[in-house]
Amino acid sequence: MNERDGGTPEEQPREAGRGGNAEVEDGGGTGARTGRHDGRGETEEERADRRWQELLQEIRVAQTGVQILLGFLLTVVFTPLFHDLEQTDKTIYLVTVVLGSLATGALIGPVSFHRIVSGRRVKPQAVAWASRLTFTGILLLLATLTAALFLILRVATHDPYVPWLVSGVLAWYLSCWFALPLWVRTHYADRS
Repeated sequence: MNERDGGTPEEQPREAGRGGNAEVEDGGGTGARTGRHDGRGETEEERADRRWQELLQEIRVAQTGVQILLGFLLTVVFTPLFHDLEQTDKTIYLVTVVLGSLATGALIGPVSFHRIVSGRRVKPQAVAWASRLTFTGILLLLATLTAALFLILRVATHDPYVPWLVSGVLAWYLSCWFALPLWVRTHYADRS
């Protein structure tokens, strides 16, 4: 042991604020980490990194679905049957394609957003804006799926029950995508 410096680096206790894992008393005797106040032991930058990775996983799922849907929608106009559609069905088709394009833009937006602001030390703000774009994309995807289903069922059946069936599917989407997560959030979220 070196007496002048208090021992080897392995033998010295870590000082508060150094080494990232140092614990200090926070006045309440809980031993909270310095600079970490979110309950996970993360700094703001670490939390932004984690949230960005989670957001990317969510976007990958939604992007794939909307891009496949939009790809199929774009090919419809080149089929011989498209020209035989009533004007109302053509209008519904055009609205559906525009909604799908907007959804695609909103769900790809976070990628270009991150690329443009990368390295500017604004990751927490970038994550917040990317999250807003993703939520907007999900809403637009909901509208696209609903309009596409309405168009397909209307062309396939011309039955008066189509709006009711589409309304039922829309209620299912709303339940799965919004109502259930909000219910879990209110019933199981940490209230401390």
